[in-house]
Amino acid sequence: MKETLAKQLFEKHAKAFMEKELIPGAMLTIAENGKTIVGKDFGFRNVKEQLPVTGDTVFGIASMTKSFTCVGIMKLQEEGKLSVHDSIVTYLPELKTKAQAEKITIHHLMTHTSGYPPLATHVYARKNSIEQDPSSKDYGLDLLNNPGPHIETYDEMLAFMANDEFEWLGEPGEYYSYSNDSYGLLGIIITRVSGQSYESFIEENVLQPAGMTRSFFDMDLIKTLDNVTTLYMKTKDGSDVYEAPIWWDAPSMRAVGYLKSTANDIVRYLELFWNEGVVNGTRILSKESVEQMMTPHIEYEPGKCYGYGLRIIPDYFGSKLISHGGGLKGVSSFMCAIPDKKLAGVILTNVADVSAGDVLMGALNIVEGREYETSSFTVETVEIEDSELAKYEGVYISGEGMNVTAEIRNGVFGIESNASYKPLRYAGENVFVAEDDYTDILQFIEDSNGDIERIVYGGRHIIKKTN
Repeated sequence: MKETLAKQLFEKHAKAFMEKELIPGAMLTIAENGKTIVGKDFGFRNVKEQLPVTGDTVFGIASMTKSFTCVGIMKLQEEGKLSVHDSIVTYLPELKTKAQAEKITIHHLMTHTSGYPPLATHVYARKNSIEQDPSSKDYGLDLLNNPGPHIETYDEMLAFMANDEFEWLGEPGEYYSYSNDSYGLLGIIITRVSGQSYESFIEENVLQPAGMTRSFFDMDLIKTLDNVTTLYMKTKDGSDVYEAPIWWDAPSMRAVGYLKSTANDIVRYLELFWNEGVVNGTRILSKESVEQMMTPHIEYEPGKCYGYGLRIIPDYFGSKLISHGGGLKGVSSFMCAIPDKKLAGVILTNVADVSAGDVLMGALNIVEGREYETSSFTVETVEIEDSELAKYEGVYISGEGMNVTAEIRNGVFGIESNASYKPLRYAGENVFVAEDDYTDILQFIEDSNGDIERIVYGGRHIIKKTN
């Protein structure tokens, strides 16, 4: 029955999504109790050569890597080598130049609650790749107008973060703001505490014992392995897709999002969460460590929380849902699991800036007997006068290259980002939702005078430009 419903999903919805979003190739897999119940390939891993996608095709997974980084931290905690409640300056004394750094714990880094605003660290860490890739001009962030330094080593990263001029978003634990910088620091902590490279520690303690034989960080393997996807880029206006084969790398920040993997390997990895730390018969983490990772430590939107390297919906149709997505050049990815049902799923694609997770969640709806577009959230919107909207207008910019303009256009309030305009509707209390997707939430933050000083968009606090 589930296979029949899934087939209906692919025919009616997924194919249409792939065509609309111009996705060259993708792989979607859902497993129950470790057995694949849905496995569907779309398009090609190489369009020119008409090479098919399979469950063993290597894709980038981008920020899905963050959960692996947190598994590494939990492993070191189990070994008694650190505690998630340790101050980060215990391991990163270079950061003592800023007083607040001494208040930040490893837990704050893992939950994106350190108080760091989005900095330019990640832009400079992959600057070599960006400068070598002509397709960088079409990427969804402004990555070309950055005169800062190349950050190629841990020492260079720490020096940049210790000396960069910025204002903290708030005290540690006060705000959630998605932070690649924080996860870059976690990678350094793993290296210093374990005495080996971040990459080798994750390989030896997670990938190898889990039997993830086609998952790796080594950029050289891309050239030697078979069944590796080609990467693609959308033109800035979204009208076309072209081959863009250069893989981006950030050697000093691989903990942020630079693992490569396959749908089969990721579904195997997700067993860690529904099987209490055991994968393929091998214990990787204790039950207690897995529970810590899946604890909703901070609520970042109503009903949506963050654990350790995992997004969490505590009440997803009566169960806990864990998930994480990823986006990078040539990558749109999403994985999820419902531990109490032993359900796990993943979708991997070879182009950036598409909401691949919508397809996987739609597939999960069908598998569980719901309509494809069913959402576990409802948002009520209210009318707001144009005169009240004026306070929200402005330009908001982050160090990561995000540039968001909020304004009334043709009588409709919305935002422009990445050359596309998105109408918004008001949900009250400085919160807006996308007109065509009420789960896409944007919040405006006031200062002590009641003036708007920043927005929360894509989970990040983005500061309003003042001149």
